[in-house]
Amino acid sequence: MKITVDRDRCVGAGMCAMTAGEVFEQHEDDGRVVLLHTEPPERCADDVEEAEQLCPSRAITVNPAAS
Repeated sequence: MKITVDRDRCVGAGMCAMTAGEVFEQHEDDGRVVLLHTEPPERCADDVEEAEQLCPSRAITVNPAAS
């Protein structure tokens, strides 16, 4: 699994950080997404995929086949 984020699209809703806090957090200054792990552990897969679906601005892209 490989994750990319588009900080320019991010609106700072924080759904990613609430759903997959081990992989995402919000920047202290602007509230936009900060990606902590581009290739997170397998145990995070379900939460990461849920975060991608919940993102209102579609700023998160998950490629499940990448490693």
